[in-house]
Amino acid sequence: MKPTKLSFLILLAVACTCLTFPLAAQSTQTIRGKISDGVSNTVLIGVSITVLTADQKTFGAVTDANGQFRIDKVPVGRHTVRITYIGYEEQSIPNTIVTAGKEVILNIALTESVNQLNEIVITGTTREDKTATNNDMAVVSARSFDVDDTKRYAGAIGDPSRMAANFAGVVGGNDSRNDIVVRGNSPSGMLWQLEGLNIPNPNHFGALVATGGPVSMLNNNNLDKSDFMTGAFTAQYGNATAGVFDLRLRDGNNEKRELLGQIGFNGFELGAEGPIGKNGASYIANYRYSTLGVFQSLGIEFGTGSSTPLYQDLNFKVTLPTRHGGKWSVFGLGGVSEIDLLGSEADLDGDADLYGSENIDSYPRYRTGIAGISYEKSLTERTFIRFTAGASATQEKFHADSLVRNAENEVSERYLRAQADMNTQKYSFNVLARTKINARNSIVSGFYIDAQHVDLFLRNAYANIGRDTVRMNAQDNTTLYQAFSNWKHRFGTNLSMNLGIHAQYYSLNEQAAVEPRASVQYIINPRHTVSLGYGLHNQAQNITTSFTQTRTTAGEIRLTNKDLDFTTSQHLVLTYDWNVTEHLRVKAEGYYQSLRNVPVESKSSSYSAINAGMSFAAEEEDSLVNNGKGHNYGIELTVERFFHRNYYFLFTTSLFDSKYEGSDGVERNTAFNTRYVINALAGKEWRVGKNKNFFSLNLKLTAIGGKYLVPINFEKSQQMGRTIYRPELAYSEQQDPYFRTDLRLSYRKEYTRSTLEISMDLQNLTNNKNIFDQSYNPRTNTVVTQYQQAFFPVPFLRYTF
Repeated sequence: MKPTKLSFLILLAVACTCLTFPLAAQSTQTIRGKISDGVSNTVLIGVSITVLTADQKTFGAVTDANGQFRIDKVPVGRHTVRITYIGYEEQSIPNTIVTAGKEVILNIALTESVNQLNEIVITGTTREDKTATNNDMAVVSARSFDVDDTKRYAGAIGDPSRMAANFAGVVGGNDSRNDIVVRGNSPSGMLWQLEGLNIPNPNHFGALVATGGPVSMLNNNNLDKSDFMTGAFTAQYGNATAGVFDLRLRDGNNEKRELLGQIGFNGFELGAEGPIGKNGASYIANYRYSTLGVFQSLGIEFGTGSSTPLYQDLNFKVTLPTRHGGKWSVFGLGGVSEIDLLGSEADLDGDADLYGSENIDSYPRYRTGIAGISYEKSLTERTFIRFTAGASATQEKFHADSLVRNAENEVSERYLRAQADMNTQKYSFNVLARTKINARNSIVSGFYIDAQHVDLFLRNAYANIGRDTVRMNAQDNTTLYQAFSNWKHRFGTNLSMNLGIHAQYYSLNEQAAVEPRASVQYIINPRHTVSLGYGLHNQAQNITTSFTQTRTTAGEIRLTNKDLDFTTSQHLVLTYDWNVTEHLRVKAEGYYQSLRNVPVESKSSSYSAINAGMSFAAEEEDSLVNNGKGHNYGIELTVERFFHRNYYFLFTTSLFDSKYEGSDGVERNTAFNTRYVINALAGKEWRVGKNKNFFSLNLKLTAIGGKYLVPINFEKSQQMGRTIYRPELAYSEQQDPYFRTDLRLSYRKEYTRSTLEISMDLQNLTNNKNIFDQSYNPRTNTVVTQYQQAFFPVPFLRYTF
């Protein structure tokens, strides 16, 4: 059964299911939550909360002695929530989605006004404004996102990484992986944080050398409003040179049990949340199993042949309030994934696809687990502190065989090609403290300790030349210590400054670094804001690079990369924000980034670690030195209309240049220098039918400059029987530009106490043939082009009750 037929059969079944539900009268829901001070986290009493519906009806409440509020019987739909409190800046939350199947819980942090006598309304701090981050010290190259963004954007399929690829400065362009390429940097320069913990790659099939994978393990039903940063990030974040994903998990509903059933591209999913006892404790958990794996078990062919990805994951959080205003949280996520990429079963007469090589059988297996516990409390009316401890582990096992075919193209022999077993265990502890000295001054300080044990083995075999090489075989312990402090001073309502310092020490090679960070923001008037940010950032080398081994002529094994220093990056960013209207925002940024101490080979060559992360394969170069350099610069533009009057649009474009120098001193394009990226998204929602249900249409267009490649040496490839490149001409050939169109059709039906959502994502609607890779095929004695995903319909169903 082909994917298209199966998709429409699923939709037909869903449509029939919809008809079996009873029609409902006017559906209503509860909006409730908690209001606190943005720095000290102390609750605020007597805050006014007003809900304004689309038909101009108003509902209201004020916070009680615990800072909590509750508004019952709010009609379903999109409404505006306003929060006002004397001495604090007003917040407005437009387009708050109210559904029958799930309560709306808003936990809002307010900013104290410099002028204590008046209510100050600054639209730039509204929750809907994506430039208003959880971290209020991030004023350049930062924006927030919430779960609605991952559901709304066409092509995002519920994945935070694919959703972030729509932001200015971020380049996607790889349909098989969700790596985040920021401003021409390697994706390995990204930092992932979850609830304050530094975490490993949170993706299925997520290798140690990458930050992406085909499918995210992060469940968007568990995510809360989170931050994404692309440069000059604050002193709170370290050991990264490209960007930061600071993810937050939401608390479960502590008053009412709510259930979820969901079927989509990412998997079959079951979720539950609700109260634990009657003291405000709650839980939330979501389990998912791969959709294609279920179909394979049922004997349904989905167009991937033997290359069916099998995976499952679990996300959870338990929240336990204490009697004296503190809160314990236990959280985690874990996943296992595997796939058999069998070239032995490839259709040799068909077109090449991105599921592997016809000359190799490979069996990758992955496991990732992350668990943490935190305690937070407002020690005084001005001081908040949070302690977090956690553990994470990864396992990456890989086995590949080279295939030899006879005259009939049948596999006659197999030879070991590669074997890997890479394991990490990390134990983490961190502390964060926020202190509000007064309305003008606040300080955020803390530290991280990440102790890691590694057990790495990697072996390559070359049957045609009779060579077998062990590239990694190490067990060792490392610890990264980080400390930071950031001071924010508000000169007045319009002018503020952030000064910070970050320091880190790496025990593996006793390297240390001290990094200044600074930013200033000037609000010219309520419509125009200018910000300037600078940051010095350092990152330790990937653990696989540090433990790559070589053997001397005397047979001695040496770890020539173990003493490599940090890679150093300096960021300078200038930002201009223009609030054209309350709902329309224009943002322009210019940036320059200088990279130094990049690992390159000690001999003259084009190699540089600046290009790491192009594939899941580990970097195997030895005898590296910190003599490489590079630079990235560019301009970015974002034009965003927030959802209002039932439609929105987002336009982002980036023009940039990304260059590097290897040990040969020649300036070249980096592997990520696509020169430009353009994203255009738009969506509209209609009320349809007698019961005024919701139908929406979302469209996305993406255009990206072609990637630069290392040319293939055809003659040597013929001699060796495998792909051989020309490194002296590294990244001198450019692929054709990437273009893709995605369309999302969605329908939401409200019942008395439940909500049903169905949608169809039509990915690569124009069926554009974007290049994935090129390689030498010894069977046909030609250079073969592999193409990325063709037109692919992705159905989705979600039921909450």
